[in-house]
Amino acid sequence: MIVDIYTHIFPERFFQELERGSPKLGNMGKRLRSVRKLFDLDLRFRDMDEIGEDYRQIISLPNPPIEDIAEGAVANNLAKVANDSMAELCAKHPKRFPAFVAALNLNDVDFSILEAERAIKMGARGSQTFTNITGHPLDEPRFRPYFDAMAAHDLPIWIHPARTSAMPDYASEPRSRFEMWWCFGWPYETTIAMCRLVFDGLFDRHPKIKIVTHHLGGGMIPFFDGRIGAGMEVLGQRTIDEDHTKVLSSLKRPHLEYFKEFYADTAMFGGTYGLPCGLEFFGGDHVVFASDAPLAGIPMHIKAIDGLNLDAATREKIMVGNAEKLLNMRMS
Repeated sequence: MIVDIYTHIFPERFFQELERGSPKLGNMGKRLRSVRKLFDLDLRFRDMDEIGEDYRQIISLPNPPIEDIAEGAVANNLAKVANDSMAELCAKHPKRFPAFVAALNLNDVDFSILEAERAIKMGARGSQTFTNITGHPLDEPRFRPYFDAMAAHDLPIWIHPARTSAMPDYASEPRSRFEMWWCFGWPYETTIAMCRLVFDGLFDRHPKIKIVTHHLGGGMIPFFDGRIGAGMEVLGQRTIDEDHTKVLSSLKRPHLEYFKEFYADTAMFGGTYGLPCGLEFFGGDHVVFASDAPLAGIPMHIKAIDGLNLDAATREKIMVGNAEKLLNMRMS
């Protein structure tokens, strides 16, 4: 069996609400509609059937964040419609979609806590947030009740990168070019979000909290473990306009240890060099299979895992066991 823990879907009813009430959507809707497998189930199921009858998808909304395209009651309604629609898909196709990830509007934290609870009752096995909420970091105090609530549910938070070409690569330019905002900007976004949560003491407040990071922990944490570990031991000495010298001493453990508490998925577009690095860092108990389907091909990700020549027990954990543990549910 294979549990693909991070796949995306664009329910038809959600798209209709999006077009009707989200003036900020712009051309994004057209681009998303061009990826037909996001909403055409026949095409999607054809891909799934090629993998085998024991292949399962945990579904979630794709980028962009609801918070970026709508505000207030409109954004809240979009989250509700998305969750209702994904719950219906899971109920109709339980063998294909055993669970979904709740969509929220974290600009309204109180609403999001209640909506996550409602979605969980309908079959959600956690919730999705993005690496920033309309430009605000996840370690802002106003978001703490959300993390508190998800920790109490003992269900994971999926963190998806959010960055656009509006964030330039150079101060002299108005926009990022050559889609570097996506290729390298998204791993950077994920890495920064992870660091901010660690330094804010999230894992001290909630030692058992479950957080799934896309693209193998951003793809940067394992490779730069030296810079994050030993390099950051002098945190604060490079900064003259803000005092960071007490951040690390406020944590209960060496800071690098906390990064290994995250779960990291294998959605690396079939890349092979980063996989053994990530697996070595996070360990076999904290890596979960994901393909980012249908925005990336499924077979390339399975082939990349096959190329690792894993022992049977570790492969079983990555492909099924860790997902079952995270979601608190059996897939067979």
